[in-house]
Amino acid sequence: MLNVPTLGPNVPRRGNAISRGLSHLALRLSGWRIAGDMPNLSKFVIIVAPHTSNWDFFIGVMVMFALELRGTFLGKHTIFRGPLGSLMRWLGGVPVNRSASHDMVAQTIGYFESRPHMVLALSPEGTRKKLPAWRTGFYHVARGARVPIVPVSFDFPKRLVQIYPAFTATDDQTADLAAIRAYFDASMARHPAKY
Repeated sequence: MLNVPTLGPNVPRRGNAISRGLSHLALRLSGWRIAGDMPNLSKFVIIVAPHTSNWDFFIGVMVMFALELRGTFLGKHTIFRGPLGSLMRWLGGVPVNRSASHDMVAQTIGYFESRPHMVLALSPEGTRKKLPAWRTGFYHVARGARVPIVPVSFDFPKRLVQIYPAFTATDDQTADLAAIRAYFDASMARHPAKY
């Protein structure tokens, strides 16, 4: 059996012995390991990096079910069409139209305020393309909703999903983002040239 961290009683959960067992098996067969612990909180933002491949999503789903974590994620509205849309919603997806002008940060803070439990997983890159800097929406959501940020790295050469300690944002955005980004310095993306 795969050695997987245990969630505390306050963390929102989903799944059952079958989904947990299948995810453990998939992670073990693919050589992936999970290290670190999720905070025992009912609400927080998970940021996952580096994000350079569609495989990141599948690994994230396997980890979510292996941990029995009920996570929410924002996805491009086009992947929520047809039968795939039903699956994405069941997995915890919320469709987002990136071309429309609306305040996603305020909407996402509203999701946190209207729910007793919510774990939101985001990529600070927001895309699989190389960016000069991270997008900061996750940071403003966490500050606005008054929830911590949990950095999670995917290191492809090591096949390691590393969960880092929860980080509480302060009034110094520049220092906070530098401290959070440092957690990911040692992680290697699936496509390093894109990171």
